[in-house]
This record gives sequence, structure tokens and C-alpha cells, in this order.
Amino acid sequence: MAEPVRLIVGLGNPGREYDDTRHNGVWFVDALARRQGVFLSEDKKYFGLTGTFTFEGETIRLLVPTTFMNRSGQATAALANFFKIPISQILVAHDELDLPPGTARFKLGGGHGGHNGLRDIISKHGNSRDFYRLRLGIGHPGSAALVTPHVLNKPSKADRDLIERAIDEAVYYTPDLLRGDLDTAMNRLNGFKA
Repeated sequence: MAEPVRLIVGLGNPGREYDDTRHNGVWFVDALARRQGVFLSEDKKYFGLTGTFTFEGETIRLLVPTTFMNRSGQATAALANFFKIPISQILVAHDELDLPPGTARFKLGGGHGGHNGLRDIISKHGNSRDFYRLRLGIGHPGSAALVTPHVLNKPSKADRDLIERAIDEAVYYTPDLLRGDLDTAMNRLNGFKA
């Protein structure tokens, strides 16, 4: 068994102009919070919106950093250090260019793949890469020059629907990760395509 997840982080950018853009890890945490009946509230100590729920007797913490993407680690490190949550018990939900909309993948460890949020989290946690990721497919625009406008713009309605279906599926299988059963979570989610 892998380590159970105790902190779930959704990456995005703060501010209305970034609501609903493809930087969509926030959508996952929002969906999970709705499912658990959790209201996320701002906590300046942790540079983000936070909430908790109980799962099988354990406290699970939710975090949406209110820093910009490239400072995401400031929030994750502040909360994880305070509650003594090791990096190996953190799940970070983020947008993934290398997967098409409608797919999502759980994984453990790996590099940052050029993702500024992941890069900062790795850096602020002693260069450890040993945390869980939920990679939410957004598709690649085809050219490196188009990546920034792609991730900072809203997806089409069709793509948004596909992304939301993949997120719903990921929420459904998250309890496996909360129990530390990465293999089951991966086997169930990673074959899904909306």
C-alpha cells in the first residue's frame, strides 16, 4: 500500500479573470468539496482557501492556493508544515497538456513537465517529487508558442463538459487514494475516457 492522502490541493490562478480557465485543478477540489458538503474559506496563514472533512476517522484537508500558479508551493508548504503532513500524503490536482480533455490520471511522483505550479511545489518541499498528482487533460494547442494563451483561456463548452466528466470520475475514485490504495485508484480512473 502507498501512503494515504491527507491533503488535497487544486492548482489555479486567483482572480475573476482566471475563473473557468484551463488551469483547472481548482475545479476538482471544488467538486470534491461539494460532494463532501465542505465550504472553503480563506485562510491567510496558508495563502489559500481551505476546508476539511473526515474520512474513515481521518481529517482530510483541502487547499486552493490564492497565490499565482508559480507560487503554489508557498501555500502547500505553509499548510503541510503546520499540520506535519509529509509530501508523500499530498495529492495535487493540475491541468495536463499531454492528455486530451475527458481523461484524467492519478500518478505518484515524476517531474514538473514544465508546469509552473508543480515546479514551485517541488522546490518548496525540499525538491521532493514524491507526491500524488491528478493530471486533468486539457489537450495541447499544437505549438509551444500557443501553450500560455491555451492554459489561460476558457475551454470550449464541449471541452469543458469533457473535463468536468473526467473530474467527476476522479472525485468518485478519490476514496481509494485516501486509503492509500494507489493501484486501485489508478486502475479505475486511468482507463476512463469521457
